[in-house]
Amino acid sequence: MAFIKEIQARCSSCGENHTISTYGSINVSEDPLLKEKVKDGSLFVWECPHCGQLNLAKYTTLYHDPDGKLMVWLLPLGESLDPGTENGMANIAEELDDYTLRRVDDIGSLIEKVNIFDAGLDDIIIEMCKYVTKMELVEKTPQKRAEIMAAPFKFYRMGGADNEITLSFPMDGNMHGVNIGFNVYEDCTGILRRNPTIKPESGFARIDSAWLGKFFR
Repeated sequence: MAFIKEIQARCSSCGENHTISTYGSINVSEDPLLKEKVKDGSLFVWECPHCGQLNLAKYTTLYHDPDGKLMVWLLPLGESLDPGTENGMANIAEELDDYTLRRVDDIGSLIEKVNIFDAGLDDIIIEMCKYVTKMELVEKTPQKRAEIMAAPFKFYRMGGADNEITLSFPMDGNMHGVNIGFNVYEDCTGILRRNPTIKPESGFARIDSAWLGKFFR
């Protein structure tokens, strides 16, 4: 069941403080509509009743998809974590050893994780695909190496008859997209299979470019 809690938030435009409702936990099997609101980001947007400004609500929440055996813990950067919560999450991880458990720092990463697993893909392999794609882009435009390597690539979608994968990333003030063939995903699957040491830590694991960087230099 979704757990709703109220928090204080300040409007980014007029500076007025308001009480807004947020979701401490989200069970999408019980309320499928919440999944769509997570995926389009609307669950994290609130409108200021004073000036009408749309604001982003950054808060901690636990996304739970029992059918997909997926749980993603969103703990925004800068949010404090008390020992009780940390112990509670560790207990959940022990009880759900057949689940995929992930921890993310921002809303965009939560949305990406949901999209990846909804597409039936593996987020570790997707991170490897991002790395391979960056290397190919750097080879084509070496003068932009620093910008390409620093850009936060995100899984956007998989589609078409050939299951082409689209990655998006910001650069030079604009959003860009790059399409990769599913063969890249298959090649990265093989790399992962041949390197069993590339695996997440126990519990709610962070799987991102920084994590993958521990294995690929």
